[in-house]
Amino acid sequence: MRGRRWLVVALALPVLLGPAAEARAQARPAKVTIGFQVIPNNEIVAKGLGWHEKELGVRIDWKQFDSGRDVNTAMAAGSVDIGLVGSSPAAAGISAGIPYEVIWIYDVIADNEALVARKGRGITKVADLVGKKVAAPFGSTTHYHLLVALRVFNVDPKKVTILDMQPPDMLAAWLRGDVDAGFVWEPTLVKMVEAGGEIVLSSRALAERGFLTADLAVVRTEFARKYPDLVVKYLRNLDRAVKLYRDTPKEAARVVAREFNIPETEAERQMKTLVMPDGREQLSERYLGTTARRGALARALKDTADFLVAQKTIKTAATLAAIEKAINPGYLEQAVK
Repeated sequence: MRGRRWLVVALALPVLLGPAAEARAQARPAKVTIGFQVIPNNEIVAKGLGWHEKELGVRIDWKQFDSGRDVNTAMAAGSVDIGLVGSSPAAAGISAGIPYEVIWIYDVIADNEALVARKGRGITKVADLVGKKVAAPFGSTTHYHLLVALRVFNVDPKKVTILDMQPPDMLAAWLRGDVDAGFVWEPTLVKMVEAGGEIVLSSRALAERGFLTADLAVVRTEFARKYPDLVVKYLRNLDRAVKLYRDTPKEAARVVAREFNIPETEAERQMKTLVMPDGREQLSERYLGTTARRGALARALKDTADFLVAQKTIKTAATLAAIEKAINPGYLEQAVK
């Protein structure tokens, strides 16, 4: 907890950002590599409008990933500077000591992720998964919620065949009839529903039971220390994208539709399945909190890490103190001024 009220902006930046701003912004890097996923949130709006290229003043190398597990691998290798990971892979990454910081919540997952079952396979509730083949990307938020659902509804995971599949592979297996159900996110979710599936349980329902999941922005600590000004500008663009979506949702949907090559009505529908807090909202106790006092996200990540250990998905869970240290609201505090 290393915050204090700022008196003069020039003096406050290192205090608010902590070690991440001890070194002033250096010469611009040749490029900034951003890892994104096909999720209809504010990152895609900023990407589609070219804001990062314009405001950061450097070349942006966009890399698409299928899941947060892959982003974690890239982050650990130093091949991505900023990336999107779900709260479950974030908890795993912090616990594994990946040198990154959580700086933004792209979205809180509600109806964007769900358990979908194939019609005619006798699956209308979670208990019906016994003896069935269920797909989920291991280490993802949907994998976490699948395990949570089994526990909540008293289903022994050993009685369910859980298959590790990335969304594109899951859809292919679904179309072949190789799996009975899958826990996945949009746009794969709607494609599975359209191909003979029905929603059994949404992530919103599990969040209402206290099992929150979200998509988070993480930045390599080394990159942030070298270029804190770029991180602040990046966050300003995301905050601007949230406000654009709130003020003119159809305009934001047009951008997402163009990026994903889907109809505008479908883009708008998918965006409504997510909750996208703006920058000031994220600095509240409900989300990131402040440099002086971390918010509820820290406890949510700690609970997730502990659950993953109990399920033997990861070996050790980070302490709450370590997770709070890995959440750095300082950049956002500067971005919303």
